[in-house]
Amino acid sequence: MNLHKTLATVSGLTMLSRITGLIREFLIARAFGASGYTDAFFIAFRIPNLLRRLFAEGAFAQAFVPILAEFKNQRGEQATKELVDHVATVLFWVLILTTLAGIAAAPVVVFMMASGLQADPLAFDASVQMTRIMFPYIIFMSFVALAGGILNTWREFRIPAFTPVLLNLSFIGSALLLAPHLSQPVYALAIAVLVGGMLQVAIQLRALRRIGMLPRISFRVRAALADPGVRRVLRQMLPATFAVSVAQISLIINSNIASHLQQGSVSWLSYADRLMELPTGLLGVALGTILLPSLSKAHSLGDTTEYSGLLDWGLRLTFLLALPAGAALAVLAEPITTTLFHYGKFDALSVEMTSRALIAYGVGLIGLILVKILAPGFYARQDIRTPVKIAVGVLIATQLMNLMFVPFIAHAGLALSIGLGACLNAGFLYAGLRRKGIYRPQPGWTMFLMQVAGAVCLMAGVAGATASYFNWIDLQGQPLTRVALLAGIVVAAVASYFGALLLMGFRFRDFKRSSG
Repeated sequence: MNLHKTLATVSGLTMLSRITGLIREFLIARAFGASGYTDAFFIAFRIPNLLRRLFAEGAFAQAFVPILAEFKNQRGEQATKELVDHVATVLFWVLILTTLAGIAAAPVVVFMMASGLQADPLAFDASVQMTRIMFPYIIFMSFVALAGGILNTWREFRIPAFTPVLLNLSFIGSALLLAPHLSQPVYALAIAVLVGGMLQVAIQLRALRRIGMLPRISFRVRAALADPGVRRVLRQMLPATFAVSVAQISLIINSNIASHLQQGSVSWLSYADRLMELPTGLLGVALGTILLPSLSKAHSLGDTTEYSGLLDWGLRLTFLLALPAGAALAVLAEPITTTLFHYGKFDALSVEMTSRALIAYGVGLIGLILVKILAPGFYARQDIRTPVKIAVGVLIATQLMNLMFVPFIAHAGLALSIGLGACLNAGFLYAGLRRKGIYRPQPGWTMFLMQVAGAVCLMAGVAGATASYFNWIDLQGQPLTRVALLAGIVVAAVASYFGALLLMGFRFRDFKRSSG
């Protein structure tokens, strides 16, 4: 498998997802701005998303994919299909019970996530109702994660990478077609989440059937739990759940803090987070997606050289692309925010506040992406305890940074703490991989980092100096002009960055890599 070609495919589909995501955020910002009701929606949406990451993309994927790869490579198709059926059965019934409990306890859950919303009873009640509408989303998304793990193990990356587009299209359709007909338009966004989850499940079914791995869910939960493979997945999920829970606990704390700050703070952070997800998705998620199955296979075959080489390739590509992306987010925060969101109810104050959060995220972007590359280095070896220990320390450090930053820079302090915490996490993960002898850096890193650092400085100077010539707020009535100006600055920044690398002797052919 050509990793460059696969990464380009996954990144391209992820780019489509992020573009439709930006369109969705543009429509939400224009129609609803940043208010108590948008805070209520973002809080409500964060609750099923939190559980999705816990049950699906987080703990479940980390525990399931390495064991699935082992079964596929060593035990044959029949044993692998039985494992898939039994895991799907257990996962489905656990999530049914979780969803019913969540719907019943929605007021308590919302209070735990954002007690500050109680200052606005209407917003709090709206958040409770939207939480109840969206809670079944975790069932659909957990199945999507199960399907994605299976398809990625079979090197079928395109469908899992495309599925988020359907959620964004559901948002866009609901904002344009459904919201105007509801007495409380923001409820259309909650309905969009539920419909988007259904669509994402539907698109996976044919792909799973084609490879003979469409899960069969039964009522025989005890028989499924008796499967030794399921028990191994569950044993791995316990520490993995704790590891993911640490990150989600930090998110809950940050959401609660934001709900007590100026009204709109939750929304400003959410809009900035959406912009930050563009580079993290294109690189971090895409690389993590293709690396975990390849690393799992290398581990199951005992190929330590391939294992270390895959990590080295992923880390170099991360520094090559994540460092300039972080610098661009920080330097171009206001032009990006105004161009994408400064319309309708999204006013100049929201531009300023969202830009502050985006600058803070940009500082820690490299850490956020590195964690997605380094953590699979442990997960593929079915070592989840080490990342857990690191995550606990990072949680404590992140909250200490909140105490330092939030009193001075409010909601932007929350974003800065998350980014710096991710950098700290990445540093400890890297040290752990080196200490255990799992990763051995290949020659040339010092020169490579010097070249990248020099090119990033030049790019940031070009972008910052050019952007400072224009008053982006005053260009609100000329959206096409803003788009053209931002596009021109981005092209100049990209050209200066890669041009500088080439002049310093960097050669892109050195990044070509394949995996068996």
